Amino acid sequence: MPTEEAHLRQAPLLAALTDAQLERVEQRATSLRLDEGQWLFSQDDPATRFYFVRRGKVRLFRLSADGDEKIIELVGPGQTFAEALMFMGTGRYPVCAAALDSTELVAIDVEDFAAMLRESPETCFALLGALSQRLHRLIAEIDNLTLHSATGRVARWLLAQLPDGGGELALSVRKAVIASRLSIKPETWSRITRRLAERRIIAVDGQRISVLDRGALQRLAEEDDAG
Repeated sequence: MPTEEAHLRQAPLLAALTDAQLERVEQRATSLRLDEGQWLFSQDDPATRFYFVRRGKVRLFRLSADGDEKIIELVGPGQTFAEALMFMGTGRYPVCAAALDSTELVAIDVEDFAAMLRESPETCFALLGALSQRLHRLIAEIDNLTLHSATGRVARWLLAQLPDGGGELALSVRKAVIASRLSIKPETWSRITRRLAERRIIAVDGQRISVLDRGALQRLAEEDDAG
C-alpha cells in the first residue's frame, strides 16, 4: 500500500517538498471523508485550509444570484485545490466545493504552509511553477469555451478524456456535470452526442463512449464558432 507521503507527492504542488517539509505538512494535516453530494465549503467562507484529493472527485463551482450553478473545475485523485487563496489576501474561498462521489481528502493548514514558503525560496519557486501550469491549463479551457462552438467543445472534451492509444472512455460523472463544465445545457450535450452517434463518429452505450472516427472528431474539435 502506498504511504501517505507517496500519496501527497502525486500533487505537483507537494512533489517538490523536502522530506522534512512534507513531514511537517503531514503533522498538521487532517483527513476528511465526504459523502456523495456533501459540501466542503461555500464561496466566501473563511479559508484556513487547502485540500489534497486522496480518493474520489470534487467539483468547484460558483452560484449565481438566482442559484444557478457554474462548475469551474473538477478535481480528482492526486490533485490539490484552494491553494491559490494563500496569495489572494482575502482569507475567503472564492468558490463552493462539494463531493461528486464518496471522497477522501487531506486538509492542509494554510497558515503553516505559507510560513514554510517564507522560509524556503526554492519551495516558493516550485509552487509558482505548479500554479503556472494550472493557470495555463485554465486559460486553455477558457479559450475552448469562448472560441469553439458547443459541438467543438464536446469534441475537444471527448478527445482529452481518451486514454493514450485508446478509443473508448467511461464517463465518471453525471452528464449534467460535464455539460455544466462545458457551459452547455444537459439537453445540448445529449443532442450533440446523439448527432455524433448518428454520423458514426462515436457510439454511446450508457456511460461508455467509443470513438469510431477520431479524425472526424478532431476536425470538429478544431472548428471555431466562425466556422
